[in-house]
Amino acid sequence: MPWYVLYTKPRTEMKVSEYLRNMEIMVYCPLITETRQWSDRKKKVTTPLFRSLVFVQLEPKERSRVFGVPGVLNYLFWLGKPATVSDMEIKVIKDWNRNGEKERMKVEQLSPGDQVVISRGPFKNQKALIRHIGKGRFRLLLPSLGCVVVISAKEVV
Repeated sequence: MPWYVLYTKPRTEMKVSEYLRNMEIMVYCPLITETRQWSDRKKKVTTPLFRSLVFVQLEPKERSRVFGVPGVLNYLFWLGKPATVSDMEIKVIKDWNRNGEKERMKVEQLSPGDQVVISRGPFKNQKALIRHIGKGRFRLLLPSLGCVVVISAKEVV
């Protein structure tokens, strides 16, 4: 069975996942724990790794079952067809997220639009396109997976 990518309303990923599990649909919503700082305190917060995206494993004929869930907007489409993710790619994401090891990268004179090849970690030898370099974060597009990965500048050497 293929894994499909569901597009959800913002900040509803975890609730959508819970509803889908209750419907006995295989669902994967990778979560990360981040330390957020407010003016008066720091707090650890669990957030989805991919904003507004949830992975579901269904038979193609059962894809319409998910639309009864509050917060589900549509399937993500790639080249005119519902985007699918292989079991191997889901395993890579799970392993990367489970290990909690964030790869360190050295960034020198890179700008949006530059293409890089990831040299280590679960995405080794994957080509990535730099989408945005912001204050404290880098956003990379992984065309082979059809997703965007955000890397904190604290993780960059």
